Amino acid sequence: MLRRHRKARPVACGKIADPSHHTGASILPCVKNSTSRSLLRQLPVPASVQVAGGSSYRKARRLHAFRVGLRRTVKDTIFMSLGVASAAFGLEAFLLPNAFIDGGATGIALLFATLSPLPFPLLLLVVNAPFMYLAYRTLGREFALKTTAAIGGLALVTASVHFPVVTHDKLLVAAFGGFFLGAGIGLSVRGGSVIDGTEVLALSVSRRLGITMGDVIMLINIGIFAVAAWLLSVETALYAMITYLAASKTVDFVVEGIEEYTGITIITPHYEEVRAMISNVMGRGLTVYSGKRGFSKNGHSFDTEIIYCVITRLEISKLLTEMEKIDPNAFVVMSSVKDTRGGMIKKRPLKH
Repeated sequence: MLRRHRKARPVACGKIADPSHHTGASILPCVKNSTSRSLLRQLPVPASVQVAGGSSYRKARRLHAFRVGLRRTVKDTIFMSLGVASAAFGLEAFLLPNAFIDGGATGIALLFATLSPLPFPLLLLVVNAPFMYLAYRTLGREFALKTTAAIGGLALVTASVHFPVVTHDKLLVAAFGGFFLGAGIGLSVRGGSVIDGTEVLALSVSRRLGITMGDVIMLINIGIFAVAAWLLSVETALYAMITYLAASKTVDFVVEGIEEYTGITIITPHYEEVRAMISNVMGRGLTVYSGKRGFSKNGHSFDTEIIYCVITRLEISKLLTEMEKIDPNAFVVMSSVKDTRGGMIKKRPLKH
């Protein structure tokens, strides 16, 4: 006698676990029915999983922030230490033994050191003390502490370490004394501080009176040089100007670096060819904006693409040559860029 067999029921690919025991892994990945999949997606993720994930993310963010802060602190400390050493060498080996002065708060301290028996390190601290307090009031506690550490370090080094005198030639003293002093100021600025408080005063005055910092610093230095010409000699004041010029140019060089970047804006109907040229031939990144090409006499405007890229000054000639090949009538605007962060300009080598 034949037995009747039941029809086999389809077996599910898996078993839906209790949501309360869900571990965050996907449930039933082999379910092929779209309705079933949508229902599975609606299963709630337990709060414990969400809290655990959020906690891990916050810990990772805190760890990253700590590493960034530590890296910045180490970098700033190195820059400040090098700046103090360079400035101390310029003062001890060139300016102080030859009774030379400079601009700014350091120049005021040098002037008083020449006219009085008080030691230069003490005068440096006394002259900069009001500026350190002003830095705390205007620029914040962190900057004021760094500036105090830099100025205090410079005073300590000049008091305890005595470098040998390099030369007594006045022109060499003015040039190289200003160079090493300017390098020290620039390195300190790179480290987030200053070793000359007149810049803090210039910033505060410019905010109150609406004039530029450069004008304030120039007026302060004119006063210092005039007093030096009156109390010392005109020759000393003239050499002080040379020292100040050498120092200021060195500061610009150290702060801004040897690389000079140029921002290029290009408007041309052949923007696709220009885009390909900048990417493939120049090896640089670029940004494409959508804009309008002005208005014609009949009042109509025309849509166009605007290309912007940043290159080094050494690449300008090559870019203009390639642009001449593509569109001699392209509208090209060049502007100075002090520095860049990220992107392709510092990560890819120059292509020639």
